[in-house]
Amino acid sequence: MKLGIVGLPNVGKSTLFNAITNAGAESANYPFCTIDPNVGIVAVPDSRLDWLSGFYRPKKTTPAVVEFVDIAGLVKGASHGEGLGNKFLANIRECAAIVHVVRCFDDENVIHVEGSTDPIRDMDIIDLELILADAEMVDRRIDKAQKAAKADKKFLHEAQVFEGLKTWLNNGQSARTYLEQVDAEDAALIATSELLSLKPVIYAANLDEDGFAHPAGVGYYQQVADRAAAEGAQVIPVCAKLEAEIAELPAEEKSLFLDDLGIDQSGLDRLIQASYTLLGLISFLTAGEDECRAWTITRGTKAPQAAGKIHSDFERGFIRAETISFEDLKACGSMAAAREKGLIRSEGKDYVVQDGDIILFRFNV
Repeated sequence: MKLGIVGLPNVGKSTLFNAITNAGAESANYPFCTIDPNVGIVAVPDSRLDWLSGFYRPKKTTPAVVEFVDIAGLVKGASHGEGLGNKFLANIRECAAIVHVVRCFDDENVIHVEGSTDPIRDMDIIDLELILADAEMVDRRIDKAQKAAKADKKFLHEAQVFEGLKTWLNNGQSARTYLEQVDAEDAALIATSELLSLKPVIYAANLDEDGFAHPAGVGYYQQVADRAAAEGAQVIPVCAKLEAEIAELPAEEKSLFLDDLGIDQSGLDRLIQASYTLLGLISFLTAGEDECRAWTITRGTKAPQAAGKIHSDFERGFIRAETISFEDLKACGSMAAAREKGLIRSEGKDYVVQDGDIILFRFNV
């Protein structure tokens, strides 16, 4: 899963990204790696995997991971190449979702590129740049469809669909909201394009330490929350400065630090969980003495396709999935006890994998 972090300069975007990458570096179970100067991978927190690792004491524990891309250069005019806009807008196209960092604090020592703190204005600037970039792409799609229609009239409808979308975008509205205006077939056609404003959004409201402890009482945060609710998006309160401090702590000290703050999860953990919810993702688990591992799949995935996440041979030669829920295994204390109680199920090719399933796949090729 790849998430693109966007935002205006000086809103805390890079501070949050640095905290994320430090968190990855400190992960005991998954080695942090930098693919590119602005790309980092961090482990997905999963208490179930932690329990299995403590239970089996495997040679290796591998969590699911999230890839974060720090998209720099988004300022007014980015869609036309201002800053480093075109280059970094291209990076967003590869991401499954956008994390939009919005500044929700006043600090005279941190200059705001627009001169003042105004979350709605800042959100509008970023949204407009994504929409303008999309309008250029839609123009190219229309031109391509019109040329193809000279040989095959079926492309005339495609051109008409994207003409309607172009008008919508030119009115400053996102491609996401346009999908609500068309039927399922046309929506599927639009989804074949790599439009930025089609991507689901999580707003990361960057607060100062006092605001992070009580976000509901911060007017700036409420503005972002109201906007997110109207769009059907998610909003997560974060304190980028605090996340940077948390990321530098040893694992055993992190929970104590959070307890002192009166919160049970870091902003990063909540951000990752929100990403899973937004994208309809779940994790199933495999466990044993060699390795305990979490695997990310889309909710609704059937057993053979889940097996294919491990290896294509598992899907091709799928026989059955020996399955138990994590909660059942934990309650029983061992696989042997769970088997005696009949809690280990033999599931076939039509079984829809559930979040937290522990699975042993049987296959033959």
